[in-house]
Amino acid sequence: MSTPDLNLLITLDVLLREGSVARAAEQLNLSPSAMSRALARLRQTTGDPLLVRAGRGLVATPRALELRERVSVLVQEAEAMLRPAQLLDPGQLQRTFTLRCSDGFVETFAAALLARLAREAPGVRLRFLQKTDKDSTLLRDGRVDLETGVVGARIDDTLHSRILFRDRYVGVVRAGHALSCAKVSARRFAAGEHVLVSRSGRDSGPVDEALQGLGLARTIVTSVGGFAAALALVRDSELIASVPARHTERLRAGLHSFSLPLLLPDIPVSMLWHPRMDADPAHRWLRDCVRQICA
Repeated sequence: MSTPDLNLLITLDVLLREGSVARAAEQLNLSPSAMSRALARLRQTTGDPLLVRAGRGLVATPRALELRERVSVLVQEAEAMLRPAQLLDPGQLQRTFTLRCSDGFVETFAAALLARLAREAPGVRLRFLQKTDKDSTLLRDGRVDLETGVVGARIDDTLHSRILFRDRYVGVVRAGHALSCAKVSARRFAAGEHVLVSRSGRDSGPVDEALQGLGLARTIVTSVGGFAAALALVRDSELIASVPARHTERLRAGLHSFSLPLLLPDIPVSMLWHPRMDADPAHRWLRDCVRQICA
């Protein structure tokens, strides 16, 4: 049995990522005809067409979709293994990192993080990707370098994580709202009309569980998918929002915030990364920057 050409893994990784023979050829500095020949070899080696014509473009076969994530991880791990170990000089680093996080994290911490990078590593660029769910696929396949958020019970146990800080819920109303003029009791809080923040579409949350423990329930008038939308509604209505304090510090400017009259657990906000990046000096430096900015 002949030994397979492992160089084909790199070609396969680029082809599956780009979904185009022409773009893959450009990435690898090959001619389109050479890339077409490489695709033919890959088809012969795997016994699958991998990319098939659909209209004017190419689409991946089920076998190609199955291989895409695994091949990407293999190539990245091989590149990391063969990269010479050396002390990192952030000032000489030329790299783009993708961070997946909530809008609130960007609004609160991004400016300070970018200012630090401008001082220490002017060749580093950050790309912020909005976090809309807890799916860790983007971390596993290398499209995201670092992610922040609340680590749920169903987190992928193959990922590394570290707590950045602990947040807490606060109540927010417009200036001049009835709850801004006197101490807020649990009963007065529950009696108002509320906006619920839920990305998953749930119709209740931790605040409702805490109220239920006191024999109370609140009236949720509407629900939105983010804190910025909730606070925009609060600003021009009689609605009450319950939001994390640190994540919404800038958004709450001009509004009245108060401590919730409820016993609620802290919100541990963590950063997560794939184990293959754990020993990478540049990635470790980025993690230290994020951790210190959030401390």
